[in-house]
Amino acid sequence: MEEEEAELRNPFPSPPSHYNNYTSHNLKLLSLLKERVGDQNADLGTLNQHEILSDQTDVPSWSLVQLEKPRVDWILEEGHYNVFGDTWFVKETIPSLAELGGHQLYPADPSLDRRPALLAVLRSMLVTFSNLTDVMLAPPPSSAATPEWQRHLEWITILAQNLMAAANDLRPVQARGNLELMMERQLELRREETKNIHSQCDALEARLLELRSSAHETADQTSTVKPSGAQIPTPAINVSLEDMLRRAEEIT
Repeated sequence: MEEEEAELRNPFPSPPSHYNNYTSHNLKLLSLLKERVGDQNADLGTLNQHEILSDQTDVPSWSLVQLEKPRVDWILEEGHYNVFGDTWFVKETIPSLAELGGHQLYPADPSLDRRPALLAVLRSMLVTFSNLTDVMLAPPPSSAATPEWQRHLEWITILAQNLMAAANDLRPVQARGNLELMMERQLELRREETKNIHSQCDALEARLLELRSSAHETADQTSTVKPSGAQIPTPAINVSLEDMLRRAEEIT
């Protein structure tokens, strides 16, 4: 028994030992038992399965009802189920301090305003802490009664539990607020990115317009030039024969 409890506390527990009972033969015996009983409302655990299945072999000594699937309707009715020694609730809720066995000093109804009660808890904690300081500075009592500092300490513990429980009740509100801030931040980032994309697109459009206008100007200038096949008149060169002879003699 201690080994099973230790195994349940293991962070990675092994499968329960009774999983070996889920054999094809045992499941067949269970279906045969239901078929022979006939009454669906009958409690199979109170019947003698050895008498009903006397013509079958290898009927286990333990009850075949253990092979039944968990009743989901029972789990929903109870509101919780056990897995590996831990209790899990069907509907995830934050239990109140009173449900956990504590002394709750603020209203349990979340629709009511808890601020007056929490302010009273905070004032009581400050006053109790001051009284505890005075008691600790005073000489110890001679009687065997419960010391006064212990009563103050227990009351401070109760007050601190109420403050922590009230803060835990606000966890969903805090999570919702954090989610809203995160979504607003993402929206701002997307708006900034969209604005940068639009500015870049505007700059590209302006650059394309400049290139287009410069291309039109270049095309207009080239259209005014004559075709390459036209003959361009050259100026006449008048050089006499005597001048050519004289220059030849000067060179030689």
